Amino acid sequence: SRGTRAQRHRSNAVAVFCSHIFKRNRDLTKAWKGKTEQLLRVDEHDFTMRPAFGGPAIPVGVDVQVESLDSISEVDMDFTMTLYLRHYWKDERLSFPSTNNKSMTFDGRLVKKIWVPDVFFVHSKRSFIHDTTTDNIMLRVFPDGHVLYSMRVTVTAMCNMDFSHFPLDSQTCSLELESYAYTDEDLMLYWKNGNESLKTDEKISLSQFLIQKFHTTSRLAFYSSTGWYNRLYINFTLRRHIFFFLLQTYFPATLMVMLSWVSFWIDRRAVPARVSLGITTVLTMSTIITGVNASMPRVSYIKAVDIYLWVSFVFVFLSVLEYAAVNYLTTVQERKERKLRERFSCSCGIPHSKTMMLDGNYSESDANSLAGYTRNQMAPEEEKPEKMVVHLAMSNESNSSRKRGLKGHVGLRIIQNTHAIDKYSRLIFPGTYIFFNLIYWSVFS
Repeated sequence: SRGTRAQRHRSNAVAVFCSHIFKRNRDLTKAWKGKTEQLLRVDEHDFTMRPAFGGPAIPVGVDVQVESLDSISEVDMDFTMTLYLRHYWKDERLSFPSTNNKSMTFDGRLVKKIWVPDVFFVHSKRSFIHDTTTDNIMLRVFPDGHVLYSMRVTVTAMCNMDFSHFPLDSQTCSLELESYAYTDEDLMLYWKNGNESLKTDEKISLSQFLIQKFHTTSRLAFYSSTGWYNRLYINFTLRRHIFFFLLQTYFPATLMVMLSWVSFWIDRRAVPARVSLGITTVLTMSTIITGVNASMPRVSYIKAVDIYLWVSFVFVFLSVLEYAAVNYLTTVQERKERKLRERFSCSCGIPHSKTMMLDGNYSESDANSLAGYTRNQMAPEEEKPEKMVVHLAMSNESNSSRKRGLKGHVGLRIIQNTHAIDKYSRLIFPGTYIFFNLIYWSVFS
């Protein structure tokens, strides 16, 4: 019928149009019905040898995209990084015909049949290529023989860290790439786009470090047995966050030092209170020092945190020794007072309350009250001890002469007066510790 012929005519027109589009965009590489090895002529060449074997060194460009910095370990002195490692080179043995210059992409199965650069990570401890759900390897071959070889790798490499300023330190670590077998005469390894060859994910962050800088360098490495090799470096600088250590180390240590100063305001006769406070602060400082060193490598040099903690420990320990000195001098002074009371209790007519003045800690009113005693009220002169005579003579002196005599014995009175030791400690200990903090933070920060 007429309608059927019209429908058939439209169908033929659509088929002609689709055939025309297919012929115009047809790619021989996509229409190839044979094996990939036959298209790339893998079986016709010996891919155990590098491209242009016997000729000049083959240039292999490298670029890297850092996906993450997984961890930084101070104890093991290493870091773990996940990255996309890409190689670029030209192998004319892999060239193939193509009408529109489109590339062909393969997975890791073809990599085992062709030549690829033998790049490895220098100073690496562990590394692996991700294999979930398949090997994370891509091979892209262009018609002119240029090859892009990409893989996703996680590598744990050594990082020589200097902890002399820990935790106020900055660390510079490097991931080094190098050909294992080919010297610079056979393979020239270089950064494909200079410093632009290194890309980083904007979401990279670390708990204890601030990433300050990523950059690339390259140089030749020499081995006495094999020769010179091109080596590429991925350098990154890390600065440690100090706030965590302020809360966990510096602030508790400072509080312990300040707590040890409380004993200076406690009565010297309160032995249990002052001793227990001193021992508690010493043990707490020891715990803080042990905890910090447990999370650090056993280095042979002094770290900045060690200086702060051990100086704080010395301040706490000196506060304990200060009370030991106070308690000892108090005991000596009480022993002298007891001997004086026993010596003059029967030889003079002064009441017992008056003889307590003989230790040197007497008030002006007490001294003047001695002037009221006559020689008749006192014991006979020949029975008076020599010290009593001197003491009564001092009691009759004027205030000015007594002051002049006391000035000559200021050092002796400070030692004998235990309250003065605590008084000076209240000023010397905080002042010295503040001065130490000013020097410490100006040097290490």
